[in-house]
Amino acid sequence: MEPLIKVSRIKANLGKLGPFLSGSISKQWNVCGTPGCACKNKENPVKHGPYYQLSYSVKGRHSTMFLNEKDIPEIKRRIIRFQKFKQLCFDLLEANVLLFKQEISTKKKG
Repeated sequence: MEPLIKVSRIKANLGKLGPFLSGSISKQWNVCGTPGCACKNKENPVKHGPYYQLSYSVKGRHSTMFLNEKDIPEIKRRIIRFQKFKQLCFDLLEANVLLFKQEISTKKKG
């Protein structure tokens, strides 16, 4: 495929992605500080949770946020979109390199 056409198609696909998020979702359980709570039972503790958490990094800074369980399906879709975003970015870089090579080749011939 012509590099310029490929660049245009990739850019169009990037514009169609919709919202995305990086990171991963984890389930966590907690032990509280209330004396006598079931979570403190020595033989059969019943921890609080699960609590869902998104772990992510932006500009090299790691962070987390708690999530509502009802939001998990949408957050998973957004994480999948982020993977597509990353792949499209790599594809775009590759297409731009090919475009540049084509431009250099054309200049040498002309």
